[in-house]
Amino acid sequence: MSNDTEATGRETITAAVLVIGDEILSGRTKDKNIGYIADHMTAIGIQLKEVRVVPDVEAEIVGAVNALRARYTYVFTTGGIGPTHDDITADCIAKAFGVAIDVDPRALAIMKPAYEKRGLEMTPARLRMARLPEGSELVQNSISTAPGFKIGNVIVMAGIPNIMQVMLDAVTPQLKTGAKMLTETIELFRPEGEIADMFGAHQKEFPDVSMGSYPFTTEARAFGTHLVLRSTSSDRLATALAGLKQKLAAAGKL
Repeated sequence: MSNDTEATGRETITAAVLVIGDEILSGRTKDKNIGYIADHMTAIGIQLKEVRVVPDVEAEIVGAVNALRARYTYVFTTGGIGPTHDDITADCIAKAFGVAIDVDPRALAIMKPAYEKRGLEMTPARLRMARLPEGSELVQNSISTAPGFKIGNVIVMAGIPNIMQVMLDAVTPQLKTGAKMLTETIELFRPEGEIADMFGAHQKEFPDVSMGSYPFTTEARAFGTHLVLRSTSSDRLATALAGLKQKLAAAGKL
């Protein structure tokens, strides 16, 4: 788990996203959660460092969970906590932590009245969604009631985007956050190759400021490049930005 500290003096809080499901890998379902989680992490001061996609295979899920939870402050999983036989995420998380899994009375107390109110029977399939690893904390689901859960530094959420989003909102107050990542962008109407060497040299001067170049084209098919600088330190970001603008201007590129 990372204990790095930024120039701001605040601890760096990191995260990974683990997307679980054969349907993602086959292309049948298009992921809509990664970008949403990434935006949310940036907004609250958590640095998303890695994303993995694994199939509905126990060994793959368990291995990925254990690798990621050892490396990052938090791991967010999506998918595989529904009522069908191939929804094996909860069982795999329990195995990764070496704990038992069973119907959780807290989850059942939430789900049973909600289903009864809708005239639905608490079938064995629906009961599967009340099974949680021992030691879990519930993550509220204000849409369909079946909760997600948090165990250790792993937050387990649904794959359906609107349900995942309310679960993410629900768990956010429980998360540690660090310095927020600040971003500055320079828009150049120059092809990327014209400024690549200069930009690379500037990055070496500021190794603590993340820099990336992203080409684009206009409707008139003119080539341009966005130079993006990111840092948790406003002072370092401002210094790097000013220096880069000065170099670009001197070279007639700005």
